[in-house]
This record gives sequence, structure tokens and C-alpha cells, in this order.
Amino acid sequence: MAATVLTDRIVRTDDICGGQARIEGTRIRIRDIVNWIELQGQSADEIAAAYELELADIYMAMAYYHANIEALQEQWKQLDAEVADLMRFTPSKIKK
Repeated sequence: MAATVLTDRIVRTDDICGGQARIEGTRIRIRDIVNWIELQGQSADEIAAAYELELADIYMAMAYYHANIEALQEQWKQLDAEVADLMRFTPSKIKK
């Protein structure tokens, strides 16, 4: 399946990562980068070293996020709701 190029390093492919925007050549989603930086407090240098990415990839991911923040947050909210529904209606195979 062909990838939709969103920037020169940010792509979206329907059958990879559920069609979410990601760094080209990886399965690292924009959402992952945002979470690592904004929620976990990791630096761009730490992320680049941990996942063998270029610093430009990290900064481009954050630029893409900030340029599309409302659409991405709405998409992520819908995905989170779908996951919550699945968890609520799918019994756990692990007994508590």
C-alpha cells in the first residue's frame, strides 16, 4: 500500500499503525513522539538516541503535531474511546 506523504519525513499508510501519521521508515507515530516529550518529559536527544532517529525527525514530528493539533487530538480522542469500548465489552482472559 502506498504511503501518503504528509511532509518530507511524516507519512501515513492505511495498513501501518492503523493509518496514523508516523515517521517514514518506522512504526513510530507522531502520537508516540508527543507522549514521550509532553507526558514523559523526554528530550529530543533522548528519543533520537533511544530509537535511532535523526533529531530532524523529532522536530518535524512536533512541528507536524502543532500545525495539526486540533485534528490529531480529535483523532486520538476517538481512538481512545474505541479502545475503552473494546476493553469494556471484551472480557479479560486473565482472572482478577
